[in-house]
Amino acid sequence: MSGKIVRKAVIPAAGFGTRFLPFTKSVPKELIPLVDRPVLQYVVEEAAASGIEDILLVLSTEKEAVIRHFNPFPELENRLRERNKTTELAVLKKLDGMARIHYVYQQELNGLGDAIRYAESFAGNDPFAVLLGDTVMDSSNGVPVIGQLIDVFRRYGASVVALEEVPKERIHRYGVAGGTMLDGAVLKIRELVEKPAPEKAPSNLAVAARYVFEPEIFAALARTPRGKDNELQITDAMKFLLTERDFYGCRIAGRRYDIGNPMGFLQGTVEFGLKRPEFREEFKAFLVRTLQQMKD
Repeated sequence: MSGKIVRKAVIPAAGFGTRFLPFTKSVPKELIPLVDRPVLQYVVEEAAASGIEDILLVLSTEKEAVIRHFNPFPELENRLRERNKTTELAVLKKLDGMARIHYVYQQELNGLGDAIRYAESFAGNDPFAVLLGDTVMDSSNGVPVIGQLIDVFRRYGASVVALEEVPKERIHRYGVAGGTMLDGAVLKIRELVEKPAPEKAPSNLAVAARYVFEPEIFAALARTPRGKDNELQITDAMKFLLTERDFYGCRIAGRRYDIGNPMGFLQGTVEFGLKRPEFREEFKAFLVRTLQQMKD
């Protein structure tokens, strides 16, 4: 049982979002709306609900809109207060109280591993979580997904990565972990293979956009050469850690939505819309009616 508490998180959010052009030419992909909240807000809420108190957003210089979203807006708040729009005001005030949010600019987009290196002084000697800023997780057991990883970290005292079961025909798209299953949800990782052919994959468990790292990850990143596309890959640094320390995977109870992908966005919009009680029945009826019209 680890005595260390995870109170810090890093959210890399510097990418261009080319899969959503032309929309992302002017709007950061992390601000793509899922029902009525931007994707990045869901990610921040997941971290805050898991006990995270300080969050570092790693941005590129053209993403000032992200900072504006999380900063207070006194003029708008006063307008809502004057008009007695208490519900809308509460929504804005919730943004202010979730966590302390810090910002750093990634000077060049050199991969996820490089983005995480910008967090070294922020993390210091503390363990920290990493949540990809364009991926929303929907928990199925009441515990936020990054909270599930934090629980595994507390139990085993070592770095943890989220794992998601993936169909064999899609396994070649992901980094895949192999090892020994300790219980129904925790894998002691022995190997990590990036985008394997299905017949060579060590399992059907793909790395899934959430991590908890010990600060030793920074030394591993410093030793890691550039990989695919001349970028610093976090998977390569994790392989270094595997040779020196225990490393675990947590098979998540929940589902991942890659909102930076148009199909993930469409799926997420439908499923999150149906979860909202104020929209559910009318939206469901609309979908049923639309599908029927398409059949006709």
